[in-house]
Amino acid sequence: MATEGGGKEMNEIKTQFTTREGLYKLLPHSEYSRPNRVPFNSQGSNPVRVSFVNLNDQSGNGDRLCFNVGRELYFYIYKGVRKAADLSKPIDKRIYKGTQPTCHDFNHLTATAESVSLLVGFSAGQVQLIDPIKKETSKLFNEERLIDKSRVTCVRWVPGSESLFLVAHSSGNMYLYNVEHACGTTAPHYQLLKQGESFAVHTCKSKSTRNPLLKWTVGEGALNEFAFSPDGKFLACVSQDGFLRVFSFDSVELHGTMKSYFGGLLCVCWSPDGKYVVTGGEDDLVTVWSFGDCRVIARGHGHKSWVSVVAFDPYTTSVEESDPMELSGSDEDFQDLLHFGRDRANSTQSRLSKRNSTESRPVSVTYRFGSVGQDTQLCLWDLTEDILFPHQPLSRARTHTNVMNATSPPAGSTGNSVMTPGNSAPPPLPRSNSLPHSAVSSTGSKGSIADGAIASGVSKFATLSLHDRKDRHHEKDHKRNHSMGHISSKSSDKLNLVTKTKTDPAKTLGTPLCPRMEDVPLLEPLICKKIAHERLTVLIFLEDCIVTACQEGFICTWGRPGKVGRSRKSTPVDSERGRVAKFHSSLLPDLA
Repeated sequence: MATEGGGKEMNEIKTQFTTREGLYKLLPHSEYSRPNRVPFNSQGSNPVRVSFVNLNDQSGNGDRLCFNVGRELYFYIYKGVRKAADLSKPIDKRIYKGTQPTCHDFNHLTATAESVSLLVGFSAGQVQLIDPIKKETSKLFNEERLIDKSRVTCVRWVPGSESLFLVAHSSGNMYLYNVEHACGTTAPHYQLLKQGESFAVHTCKSKSTRNPLLKWTVGEGALNEFAFSPDGKFLACVSQDGFLRVFSFDSVELHGTMKSYFGGLLCVCWSPDGKYVVTGGEDDLVTVWSFGDCRVIARGHGHKSWVSVVAFDPYTTSVEESDPMELSGSDEDFQDLLHFGRDRANSTQSRLSKRNSTESRPVSVTYRFGSVGQDTQLCLWDLTEDILFPHQPLSRARTHTNVMNATSPPAGSTGNSVMTPGNSAPPPLPRSNSLPHSAVSSTGSKGSIADGAIASGVSKFATLSLHDRKDRHHEKDHKRNHSMGHISSKSSDKLNLVTKTKTDPAKTLGTPLCPRMEDVPLLEPLICKKIAHERLTVLIFLEDCIVTACQEGFICTWGRPGKVGRSRKSTPVDSERGRVAKFHSSLLPDLA
């Protein structure tokens, strides 16, 4: 692990760091904050969050960012490594009274140069839909706080949908909304749709369709964050009870669980190919969980306090070419290991596969991810093949580093046959896994097909309670706990109690749910640097930079090696998809 020297150096804030691909530099001219640049007094305030969107305006300058600081919300043109930030002219600025923004998310499918849909969650439980370009407020959900009175912890558009979004609260509940439907004027009543160990899903009982469409009750305590898999089919949730729970989103089935070493889990992210989930939390660790095997495969120790954000870097990877006698593997194994994007990336992959079949030289990928925490430190980590494939003989590999646009197929490409539907072509990945996920329809129709499929599935759930309701009287909803609901059947209407299983931490330690420290590999960070005065709350990997933010309200840009001072040119494919894999011809001359 990269350790610091004396006490003075320990407290010194770093402005650059070096990895195997080169030097990353903090760009002071690209720092975003409130216009007056006065550090924010963060006592008692919600974490600063940052959301990005590209407006696809073909100009090469379509990036926009939104961030919240205390009661304020800002919307700026993001100039990245190219030009200095202009803080004097925010496109939109809002100051709220009585509540604070806690999180936000752009709808990438509908974003244009003239309009963008932004969801904002608040500390009092409401969710607002605004357009910061038109400077309009479209709708307010849970306005009277009849659905949930607790703080919104996470809000995300459902991948591939122009209208559905999911909201998590510190109550431990999640709600599925449709922007086209209204919320009722009375508190909703629910009917149980499905239940399992420590979770339950309810539909809203109403004569007409209203929000929320679905209510999820997950675990004990606050639901701190959730993240959709790259293909949008699975949902990973982390809770204050210390559990990671991964669900199949459409079928509402629990795929797997994991328990923190101790304390709550605060953050979660997916690898670009959907094969691994990384969490961080109050145990000061990052934990790597295999989606296919449903088990912990590694832990990382480098932080000295709670880990607040974890994110994969889809633009940096190591391509390792091994001697055929040193590493065994089939073409199928190779295809499962290395996923790039569509278009040129597909042809490149096929050529790599052809070369491998003739030369028997498998290629594997080293995943890069990062984490930031309340200790004000940034850590970068590498997941290498000795961790991912511990039973394979290690190879003396020749390692190259490529900076690329990650365009991996989704989690459906795991070895689990249940997760791989037919021969359907998977949708491409979003711009960065640490950004809000947004799957684009392969037909280019702004996700209308995917939206229809999701909407029909949700409609099926939401209307299950409506078909057989004639000649039935309504039973009173249980007032004490929303984890209790009604099951309607043709034979009887009985009250069904959803039990929450309380797991004793002492009984989970040493089990597959929570292996002991000595039972799994321990990762050491590539770099571990103090980069801020206040706790860090944001880590986002972009093509030419890394973006971090601290609780003082400063959003910092770290230029990638060789990217500082270069203009970023966008092609139609880049601006519309942002997912075309690119290789350095100097590294792979035979593929250029």
